[in-house]
Amino acid sequence: MKLTQSQIHQFEKDGYLFFPSLFTPQEIQSLNIAVPELYDREEAYNIRERGSRAVRTNFAAHMYSTPFGKLARHPRMVQPVEELLGEKLYMHQFKINGKMAFEGDVWQWHQDFGTWLNDDQMPTERAMNVAIFLDDVNAFNGPLMFIPGSHKKGVINAKHDLTTTSYPLWTLDNDAVSQLVTRSGNKNGGIVSPTGPAGSMILFHSCLVHASGSNLSPWNRVSVYLSLCAVSNHIRRFKRPEYIAHRDFTPIICLPDDCLLKDFEIDLPWKNGMPQSALVTNDLEHKSIT
Repeated sequence: MKLTQSQIHQFEKDGYLFFPSLFTPQEIQSLNIAVPELYDREEAYNIRERGSRAVRTNFAAHMYSTPFGKLARHPRMVQPVEELLGEKLYMHQFKINGKMAFEGDVWQWHQDFGTWLNDDQMPTERAMNVAIFLDDVNAFNGPLMFIPGSHKKGVINAKHDLTTTSYPLWTLDNDAVSQLVTRSGNKNGGIVSPTGPAGSMILFHSCLVHASGSNLSPWNRVSVYLSLCAVSNHIRRFKRPEYIAHRDFTPIICLPDDCLLKDFEIDLPWKNGMPQSALVTNDLEHKSIT
């Protein structure tokens, strides 16, 4: 999928692009039918909400699930990021975030690159997120919120919040968020929240400030997030487990555009179980691609 010049300019200005209904209902169904079994697994890669059995985040499904392994190689997701970064990509992180009905907790205001820099020693912000709605997203089930143009501020000072939710984040304080919203238009577009049907996709800059509220509605809001990084920009530290921050910097090779609806032989390294090595961490810098 090739971006238009207008889309490239819009991304540079706002820090995100929204593609409503980019994937068909049939393609999304092929993914949705796999989610319940993945969420049922008692594995370290399933992070649950505080005090609940509801899954907050499932990590690394592309390593052990055929439908999500195909999605990780889908050209509609990978090629636009390759075009914007001008380089081949590797998968830094793969998540299925489950903002479940009545139970989905907040994601505080943050920049993803802030976490990747502080925890993983990713050198620069040459990485992006791509999100796909597996459910319809509306104003009531905890949609993503962005501060347009906030990516231009670069890395903003943040604190490591270890207590608000079950998953730690490097988060921005209220004053910083208020200033960014005011600069971005305050009540006239200072915060935006793309909503739309299942199959819609958002591409957003790793420094774009974003958050989402609790899901108090009776509707799930499950989304897939691919964090794609330029190969030359690979992480230098393995402080976090491999199922959270991947250490294989091999460039992604895309499958055909219809891959979600057809059988394709793909490599699933963790199909028979996550290896113990995926839990090993250290603070040593990684000097070269291996």
